[in-house]
Amino acid sequence: MTRYSAIALAREGLLGHRGWRAAWRRVRPAAAYDAVVVGGGGHGLATAYYLAKNHGMRRVAVLERGWIGGGNTGRNTTVIRSNYFYPESVALYDLALRLYEDLSRELNYNIMLSQRGMLIAAHTPAQMEICARIANAMQLNGVDGELMDARRALERVPLLNQGSDARYRCLGGVWQGRAGVARHDAVAWAYARAASALGVDIVENCEVTGIAIEGGAVTGVETTLGPIRTERLGLAAAGATPALAAMAGARLPIHDYALQAFVSEPVKPVLDTVLLYLGTGTYVSQSDKGELVFGGGLDRVPTHGQRGNLPVQETVISGLLEMFPAFGQLKLLRQWAGVVDVVPDSSPILGPVGPEGLYVNCGWGTGGFKAIPAGGWLLAHLLAEGRHHEISRPFDLSRFAEGRLIDEAAGSGIAH
Repeated sequence: MTRYSAIALAREGLLGHRGWRAAWRRVRPAAAYDAVVVGGGGHGLATAYYLAKNHGMRRVAVLERGWIGGGNTGRNTTVIRSNYFYPESVALYDLALRLYEDLSRELNYNIMLSQRGMLIAAHTPAQMEICARIANAMQLNGVDGELMDARRALERVPLLNQGSDARYRCLGGVWQGRAGVARHDAVAWAYARAASALGVDIVENCEVTGIAIEGGAVTGVETTLGPIRTERLGLAAAGATPALAAMAGARLPIHDYALQAFVSEPVKPVLDTVLLYLGTGTYVSQSDKGELVFGGGLDRVPTHGQRGNLPVQETVISGLLEMFPAFGQLKLLRQWAGVVDVVPDSSPILGPVGPEGLYVNCGWGTGGFKAIPAGGWLLAHLLAEGRHHEISRPFDLSRFAEGRLIDEAAGSGIAH
């Protein structure tokens, strides 16, 4: 790996980075590929990497209509966890967490994984009962999780408001020590560089405008850079996936909403864990630079917009200040939104849809970033093998017709 001195870094900054080598190859698409993945975010890039690494497929292309990591991968709040309720969900998200734990070494790229733990804090007896059920389910499903009383929870987050005027006094909560955060753009860049090194073509500014079908099977895609032939097509484009699937006559039960997030000015270390407070619906962590990164629930107005608004800002910030009155003087630096693809049972859709050869990885809602390695691993298996992995099978689209929903609204309804 190339090392740069402080003087060299300053020189590159002033001269426009002309001396730096590109992290991945810039190419125009070939006429045909063994597999094409639409979506240059974390899930699409991870899919391409695992197609090459796990299945030996090198004639693979990732098509991105904008730039790599420019969608939800670069617009989330970076939390990673597997504290879900149902065994199907725990298997899925803990696969992602296990892959994350070794990702920096595997990809030779520091994704800045910090397993600082996560506390879901409760303020009513009913919420404590839910926390107890989640902790029990996690332990039964082989994932680290424990129920904490108020004393232990406050040892983790001593700044929480427990004064006489506190509206939501912490009674305890459920703790997962392996949870934490990672650098979102580093995850995208790491997968892009590793996939490119294995021969994958990453094509930016290439929009898919149609899907070619012959005899009930995919034969290629039409793009703004010309037609591309392929018999295996994966869609991993988050909120854009339903429109892409519709090009092949497939309908997906997905609604798109804005999920807003906020960053404060940096301060000295005051919060060394991730906190979700059930009383306010607000969650928060502190970045390595000292900024508070926080958010809340969905803005339940269907949209593809990526901008914040004042009503949600008021709701989320008031929740943060109820939890931490000491943060009241901090300045807000940034506010933005990501477009999240929400499914009725708050679980993703993984599997075949429509014509033969078409597969989707979508519907992650507020849980897409934490699932990137697993989503890529499983979509790669589908594309290469033409059949489900045992972990992806429960999340097939057929579950809606068969009535076997995996309702994880309690585990995934709050945004991180």
